[in-house]
Amino acid sequence: MAGLINDFLTSVPVWAVYLVVFLLPFLEASILLGFVFPGETALIFGGVLAKHNGASLITVLLLAIVGAITGDAVGYAVGRRYGKGLQNSRLGRKVGEQRWEVTEAFLLKRGGTAVFFGRWTALLRAMVPGAAGMARLPYRTFLLYNAMGGTLWAAACVLGGYLIGEAIDTFISGFGYAVLGLAVVAITAGLVHHQRRKRSTSDLSGS
Repeated sequence: MAGLINDFLTSVPVWAVYLVVFLLPFLEASILLGFVFPGETALIFGGVLAKHNGASLITVLLLAIVGAITGDAVGYAVGRRYGKGLQNSRLGRKVGEQRWEVTEAFLLKRGGTAVFFGRWTALLRAMVPGAAGMARLPYRTFLLYNAMGGTLWAAACVLGGYLIGEAIDTFISGFGYAVLGLAVVAITAGLVHHQRRKRSTSDLSGS
């Protein structure tokens, strides 16, 4: 089991790691991908791989930060350019009017800080940039909070993944069964996080 995990982690091409840690955070807000697939999953996994397959941790960090910031900037531009048309698009209708209303209310209440704090919740991370553009939040304000939030969020996810990679190394070196236990814990934690996120989304929608 330990050998299989190690073989998998070391077999992922470095270029694929770099592509994924840039592309998924970029697409989260620019095309609302975060509504389906949260970007932190890719960044945490990228951090793990940076420990195992020769990818540069600094490069992974920089690509993750640039992807997060530029993706939200594109989302802002799309919202500013198309306004309510974004909500009425096919993808916007799938998101749902109630979620747009919740996001707009959060933005109106918090202003620029909504861009920063929205970064830490999957649903808001995907929707706040477009909503900020629609609300005509001044771009300088958006840029400041987007840069701060994107940098801290991306760094936290990648470095957290790197630490997980170090823990996997420790277990693989001497405790094969412990790796299996770690995998079980990680899967369980992921399921718990998913359920909490669903509950949080429901609470937001109902508020």
